[in-house]
Amino acid sequence: MIILGIDTSCDDTCTAIVEDGKRLLSNIVNSQVIVHHRYGGVVPELASREHIRNIVWVVRESLRRAHLNSNDIDAIAVTVGPGLVGALLVGINFAKAFSYANNIPLIGINHLEGHILSIFLEKRCPPFPFVALTVSGGHTNIYQVRDFGDYTVLGQTLDDAAGEAFDKIAKLLELGYPGGPVIEKLAAKGRPEAAGFPRAYLSKDSLDFSFSGLKTAVALYVRKWRLQKGCDDKIKIADIAASFQAAVVDILIDKVIAAAAQVGANSVVLAGGVARNNYLRCNLQEVMAKREIDLYIPSPELCTDNGAMIAVAAYHRIIKGQGDDLTLDARSRFPLDQI
Repeated sequence: MIILGIDTSCDDTCTAIVEDGKRLLSNIVNSQVIVHHRYGGVVPELASREHIRNIVWVVRESLRRAHLNSNDIDAIAVTVGPGLVGALLVGINFAKAFSYANNIPLIGINHLEGHILSIFLEKRCPPFPFVALTVSGGHTNIYQVRDFGDYTVLGQTLDDAAGEAFDKIAKLLELGYPGGPVIEKLAAKGRPEAAGFPRAYLSKDSLDFSFSGLKTAVALYVRKWRLQKGCDDKIKIADIAASFQAAVVDILIDKVIAAAAQVGANSVVLAGGVARNNYLRCNLQEVMAKREIDLYIPSPELCTDNGAMIAVAAYHRIIKGQGDDLTLDARSRFPLDQI
């Protein structure tokens, strides 16, 4: 079964073609970073316009690289949420038109399910059940995954997502957008223990996240640091970046370890855009090895938004007889345990 997957949930126009839910034939991502860089974050209206400009040629390029044409596609899958409604609608309406024109099945997919199942495009895949930590600009969640389509939320952010916190701190430090890569690069030159930012663990045994307090602590620290910088240059901007990154990573690691212990999981999957962060990957690998928990992380290109993960999720729903019609619509909020 050859599936065309489309994701336009935020600012990347993504398409991919996957065979039988595991063989990646093509994967195209058109980034809008240049468009949004000057604003320090994604501007929804501009994102939608760029998707409209790019969706047709991105799909054509996916077909070209897979050496296929539209008649070879057996089904089309598209992200319906969560995400920016205007951006989602571009992908959804294209998918509807493609489905109708080629008389092939259409199916809407949850973006977070796609992130979790992206690991099944790798040669090394986790056995069920496992715990999944999805960390991105819009989401920070922990799930128990019992099977394809069977998910339970164990923890989620109560305010900012981890990736969002990276972007906001990067803007505060005047480092540009997107924040994750630039903070990671700068942090490599700094001292993680230099600033001693707080770790918010919330109530005892809670698996939820909160990064707003950390963001405020960094903002107050930076304000004071800038006032005193002329007198005291012991703390560099790289130290602030490293200390912030360490605080976020410590929380993520501690929570996912607690989640694995709570449900008795021997396998953990790390997914989402922030999963590209090498500091997080290396530290999590070290901790999991000590606890004899198997860790699975998708390739960097499959961590950020992509159409391949949407096609994988679609495959496992289609073989169960699931599908949608032309009334398919966008859902800005779409809890994974409600699909």
